[in-house]
Amino acid sequence: MNPSPSSRDGAIARAWQQFDSGRFTEVLARRVAIASCSQEASAAPALRAYLADELLPSLQALGFEGRLFDNPAAPAPGAGPFLVAHRHEADGLPTVLSYAHGDVIRGQDASWTQGAGPWTLVQDGERLYGRGTADNKGQHSINLAALEAVLQARGGRLGFNLTLLVETGEETGSPGLAAFCAAERDALKADVFIASDGPRVARDRPTLFMGSRGVANFTLTLHCRDGAHHSGNWGGLLRNPGTVMASAIASLVDGRGVIRVPALRPPPIPNTVREALAGLRFGGDAGDPVVDADWGEPGLTPAERAIAWNTLEVLAFETGNPRAPVNAIPPRAVAHLHLRFVVGTETATLRQAVQQHLAAHGFGDIEVSEPELMAATRLDPRDPWVDFVADSVQRSTGQPPVRLPNLGGSLPNEVFAEVLGLPTVWLPHSYAACNQHAPNEHLLAPVAREALGLMAGLWWDLGEGATPAARAPSS
Repeated sequence: MNPSPSSRDGAIARAWQQFDSGRFTEVLARRVAIASCSQEASAAPALRAYLADELLPSLQALGFEGRLFDNPAAPAPGAGPFLVAHRHEADGLPTVLSYAHGDVIRGQDASWTQGAGPWTLVQDGERLYGRGTADNKGQHSINLAALEAVLQARGGRLGFNLTLLVETGEETGSPGLAAFCAAERDALKADVFIASDGPRVARDRPTLFMGSRGVANFTLTLHCRDGAHHSGNWGGLLRNPGTVMASAIASLVDGRGVIRVPALRPPPIPNTVREALAGLRFGGDAGDPVVDADWGEPGLTPAERAIAWNTLEVLAFETGNPRAPVNAIPPRAVAHLHLRFVVGTETATLRQAVQQHLAAHGFGDIEVSEPELMAATRLDPRDPWVDFVADSVQRSTGQPPVRLPNLGGSLPNEVFAEVLGLPTVWLPHSYAACNQHAPNEHLLAPVAREALGLMAGLWWDLGEGATPAARAPSS
């Protein structure tokens, strides 16, 4: 039996039809074609065009009023403009703040082996290839297409107010986002924050996460002398900075990935977090790497290691010339590391803690840079807004979503949770093996279609008048 076009099921059917008819992929192809790389200074016109020429007209067609704002951090690298769009139906209705980022990382064109390169959307089987399909153009395109389906099913109304904030510098660390939100706090006032980014736990498991691990990027530099020296003439007489740096790194994190600096380790995992992660499996999807069972903090499950613990990673390490090595002792070594950390980790003194640890282990002449930080956030998995979104997703998909207290990766969630003071719920529409930040980035067609339906169901439910904001007693 066909659902009524003016019902919740009818809205979900309309959302699925957008995918089945090819309309969704047509829109996404147009957005992928805009090379909005915030890491490239030359892409500044593309960043503005994505907002002004692509998203703003699409939002205006959905009844939004919006405008572009210059970034308060400009002209810092990656400080692209913001778009804020409002769809206000009535005072007294709950207001949702949503978010997206229109920028992508570099295309890495020469390294693509699937599809037709980063700027052309190509479907191959169940995979939709193209830069931004997973991060983040595909995800916010799903949310907007589902919103359109609800507006059509409800005769042009939502039943709630919606504000959308789109930035164009997420891939460069969201410069200016916190300052912009602080300055525009009144315009961004809402009852809840709901958005989509990042991966699901598994492709077939709808997932919610309510925050993210933080990240601190820092660099270790050891300069021993000017110029390289022949290893036959000087080997055994001169300190090799590569050897010293390797040993210094091993004093920070051991050969099994266990952090050895007490100040970089997190507090004990809360029971509510352990309960939320119990039984979760990580990895196992096609294309996923095999999880190393003996890597990381002993005594933790893979889910606890990825979501509820800190990890110190070596991102790059260079000494000499790896592409053309010569028989010489190099003059310097540089290592780039980052700490992924959870709520409760002390980061204000991170640089000092690393310097003191290195000095105590005989590496006091290694220079430690001031870390670039993105804060950690976490919302209680039992928050009423989490229950509301989870119930909606289960109603649409027939299975309860996974509830992650926070994402293993990092997002600028602290801006929404702390600067704006909102409960934050994220519904990702991608999966871990999507190749985001790498060649051959792709969105899975079956996940995209399912996500269109669950988002249509959620937008519908938000307009039914039974949200936590509506049920809360007046102050």
